[in-house]
Amino acid sequence: MPDLSRPLSRRGFGGLAAALVLDGCARQWPTGANGEEARLNFYNWDTYTGESTLADFQAASGVEVRMSLYANNDELFARLRAGNPGFDVIVPSNEFVTRLQVSDLLMPLDHGRLPNLANIGPEYMNVAYDPARRWSMPYTWLALGIGYRKSRVDGVPDSWKWVLDSPRYSGRIGLFAESDDLIRLGAKYLGHSVNAVTPAIMDQVARMLIAQKQHVKLFHHDEGQDLLAAGEIDLVVEYNGDIAQVIADDDDLAFVVPREGTLINSDCLCIPAGAPRPDNAHRFINFLLDAQVSAEISRTIRYPTPNAAALALMPEEYRSNRVIFPRGPAMARSEYGSFQGIGHIRAVEEAITRVMAA
Repeated sequence: MPDLSRPLSRRGFGGLAAALVLDGCARQWPTGANGEEARLNFYNWDTYTGESTLADFQAASGVEVRMSLYANNDELFARLRAGNPGFDVIVPSNEFVTRLQVSDLLMPLDHGRLPNLANIGPEYMNVAYDPARRWSMPYTWLALGIGYRKSRVDGVPDSWKWVLDSPRYSGRIGLFAESDDLIRLGAKYLGHSVNAVTPAIMDQVARMLIAQKQHVKLFHHDEGQDLLAAGEIDLVVEYNGDIAQVIADDDDLAFVVPREGTLINSDCLCIPAGAPRPDNAHRFINFLLDAQVSAEISRTIRYPTPNAAALALMPEEYRSNRVIFPRGPAMARSEYGSFQGIGHIRAVEEAITRVMAA
């Protein structure tokens, strides 16, 4: 059976440098049969490929991949808005697929050059943020929930109340620092859609968070699973895949999607506008959609795969894992977030600034 040992966080950098590796001007790159240089610049989250993915692509294609890392979608967006410095493939989350596309920062995909898209589960193909997958291919999906230490809580903390609106676990809570996600989870707890956050709802959530702040030990930037594993906190808002990683090493840890439902995300493969090597980019995306390649990535990063052909190759320990693949009524109440415009983003930032300053 493949080793499903724990890697680092999808988003956390763990002290690793995020320096760009777009150099190469001083090096003479060979030209491939397609007329493009035999290289590709990949802008990705940290530790978000299989251990040999990039080397395997080079062996199969002759194209060398140079990977640069970013910490969040805002960093990715800002980098591209300033002008693509040479990236060929990027991995934005679903809302940012829309935001990048409406900002003319994406190149449309040529499905004729992506035969492995047939491996994608049909439920992931015609999605609201990218109908008919004109701009993106699904790479993973993620669900936010509560990771917790079983021996330190009373039962299962199956409501957002225990981290957003209660003193019960005062001083033992870690909240996610992503502003829009935090506001939307608060709205979900209060009975609203994550995509219908009015100014009044946003103000209500901000006031709730200000009241709760005295009970929150810290706001984390997706290193929550490490803080939970280290015993610094006992409850944390975090992604299912990240908590699955630490559960593999500590059976006192668990994960729950609260009964009110949650925010679902999907990370996607896209080609940014101005990509200097679009044919290599299509070849690389098609390679990542291969069943065997995608399965190896999933074995390493432990996030749920939308690749049905890859899923069929995975061990039962992965396919039946209720942390990696949460199910039940709470998931039925969950929603993908949608891009609601620049005005909404500015309002969210102002609301969270109030919370942090309180």
